[in-house]
This record gives sequence, structure tokens and C-alpha cells, in this order.
Amino acid sequence: MPEREQPAPASGLHHAAPSSEQFAAAASVFALLADQTRLRLLWVLAEGEADVTALAAATGAARTAVSQHLAKLRLAGLVQARREGRRAVYSLTDGHLRRLVLEALSRADHQVTGKPWHA
Repeated sequence: MPEREQPAPASGLHHAAPSSEQFAAAASVFALLADQTRLRLLWVLAEGEADVTALAAATGAARTAVSQHLAKLRLAGLVQARREGRRAVYSLTDGHLRRLVLEALSRADHQVTGKPWHA
């Protein structure tokens, strides 16, 4: 792996020193993102709203598995649902999560393809 210079401390953070509660909340988000199916669901939802049928088709997962993963994501407050007739339409709850998912996948792209790292 190529040698990289150390990045500067993150700027624009809400707090200079996060609390234990904030670290625990962040760790729980990362734990949910550690599952490939959930990460795929969030990636699809980063592009816009979708129902279970569309999410199952986009991820290649069974509808029942998609529903179970969405229930976990909903319980954690990462996705929200609204009713549209008989179907539930899901979306991400905030832009922070969208950016986190896209950044994680962008980093993975560099790691897998060998593209040069950038700041």
C-alpha cells in the first residue's frame, strides 16, 4: 500500500471532543453499515425513495430479507417510511447518512481499484 501523509484533523465537527454517548451512537451506525445487504439498501436509498419491491430488485435480496433489514434500519432511525396507498416507501433520514454511505463506497473504490488516494 502506498505511503500517505497524515490527514489534518477533521474540521467542521459539531464538537471538538465527542462524548462517550456520541461515540456509542456512531459505533452503532457503523455496526449497521457492516452488513453488505444493509449497505446496498442504503446506497440505493441514497439515490432516492424506494419501496420493498424496488429495493429487492436493486439489491438482489429476497423481499423478506429486505423487509427485515429495513426494520432494523428504521428502528435505528437511519431510514423512514411513508405510506403510499398499500405500500411503504422508504428514504434515508438525513444527508449525513447519505454522505457517510457514499464516502465509504468511494473509499472502497480506491481500495479495490487501486486508484490513487486523495485528500
